[in-house]
Amino acid sequence: MVTTTTLLGLLVAVLVVFAAFGAWYARGRIETVEDYITARNSTGGGTLTATVVASSMGAWILFSPAEAGAAFGGITAVAGYAAGSALALAAFAVVGPRIRRLLPEGHSLTEYAYARYGPVMYGYVLLVSVAYMFVFLAAEFTGIASALSLIAGVPGWQTAAVVGATVLAYTGYGGLRASMVTDTVQTALILPLLIVSVVVTLLALGGTDAVHATVVDAAPELLTLGAPSGLEFGAYVVVAIVGAEMLNQAWWQRVYAASDEGTLRRSFLVAAVAVVPMVFLAGIFGPVAVGLGLVEAPGDASVSFFLVVTEVLPDPAVIAVAVLAVLLVVSSADTLFNAIASVVTVDLPRVVDLSDAGLTAAARAVTVVVAAAATVVGAQGYSVLTLFLLADLLAAATFVPLLYGLYSPRAWSGGVAAASAAGLVVGLAFFPPARAVLPLSALPAASYFVSFVGAAAVSTGLAVVTARLGNRRYDLDQLDRDVRRLDDGVLADGRGGDRR
Repeated sequence: MVTTTTLLGLLVAVLVVFAAFGAWYARGRIETVEDYITARNSTGGGTLTATVVASSMGAWILFSPAEAGAAFGGITAVAGYAAGSALALAAFAVVGPRIRRLLPEGHSLTEYAYARYGPVMYGYVLLVSVAYMFVFLAAEFTGIASALSLIAGVPGWQTAAVVGATVLAYTGYGGLRASMVTDTVQTALILPLLIVSVVVTLLALGGTDAVHATVVDAAPELLTLGAPSGLEFGAYVVVAIVGAEMLNQAWWQRVYAASDEGTLRRSFLVAAVAVVPMVFLAGIFGPVAVGLGLVEAPGDASVSFFLVVTEVLPDPAVIAVAVLAVLLVVSSADTLFNAIASVVTVDLPRVVDLSDAGLTAAARAVTVVVAAAATVVGAQGYSVLTLFLLADLLAAATFVPLLYGLYSPRAWSGGVAAASAAGLVVGLAFFPPARAVLPLSALPAASYFVSFVGAAAVSTGLAVVTARLGNRRYDLDQLDRDVRRLDDGVLADGRGGDRR
């Protein structure tokens, strides 16, 4: 059996190496706040692809797809999860170049929201995007705490504290540059570790034929392609993931970090292709865990991957899987620390007059606060998939109205704000966890499908209708004039057009 001391000691050593490497690389490269949060036009195709893959493949890949496969529709649900993850990245190959052309000196989605729509929509988008990223971060910490507790009885607070402190050490110092360079190394380790873990586990179970027979005997419906429950889950999870990632500041940062538009498109498309087999391989452990009779309680589905691994693999292999899980957490945690800090830092000059050095210090301070808060939440043991779905719902009602302003000069603040709010109301009305606290018994039965698809459909329809009826025009070229570099001391001033 893997002991707590052995596993925790090994993970501390691995994390310290990454922290030292990230801090060493960033030394002397952070001269301005722009270097810290944007690394504008500095990243080539290899590094950009690696950082997108690593940042998108957090520890959730070992939890949520497997939970979907075990409890939300089997192999069809896993396929939906893979499709949603890929489409979210592919969307930035289309939207990213548009963002760079309209806001060449930009930094964040909230900055765009302020310049394009004014303070009301800005405040709403700020709340939604930060909430989503924070919940994503907390879910990552929750997942790894649950996994290490299962593998070696490591207390959740110790796991969250060790990961949070070491990632903070290099991200707080080196910002986006440190995050991207460590992502490159993490990708080189994560991909082979994941593949080997899956292959070795399947072989230990007797091969794919034996595994297939085991699942068919116990729960054949989980292997039925096109199962209604799986199709339903796949449909709403695509909406959920695409909407959430459009409001993920981490991708907006990497849009600007790309050396040019061609590099941006290729990197996001390659990452989109790479994510599909990774999600699918991890997701099949959900049905396998059910077939082996390891999912005995409601909370077991989210740790299906680790239930199978600890059941059939020897201790050294289990330790390797634990290292994989921690690397996955680190690859997304450093991204999210920096992404949340960058959103807040870009917005600080609107309320506080700070020098460039002051802004950099503020960015580091925000990173510390975010890390501490995520560590506390991550130690509580909440459901990983439930946390993600709650955050995703906020984004599903917001992403189309927000991005509509990149393409339509007729979109206006009141219209898109009303569209987003209406979509969110519809989504919450049918969101199953919300029914436990909201007196909505007169409505039809709660449904994740109706919640997510309804939120996206209502907000999209109202955004288009209000734009057509509003008879307003906004000069999209104004965005370039309103949004400037932080080291120029000029930010969006909110006077770019008719946002009434």
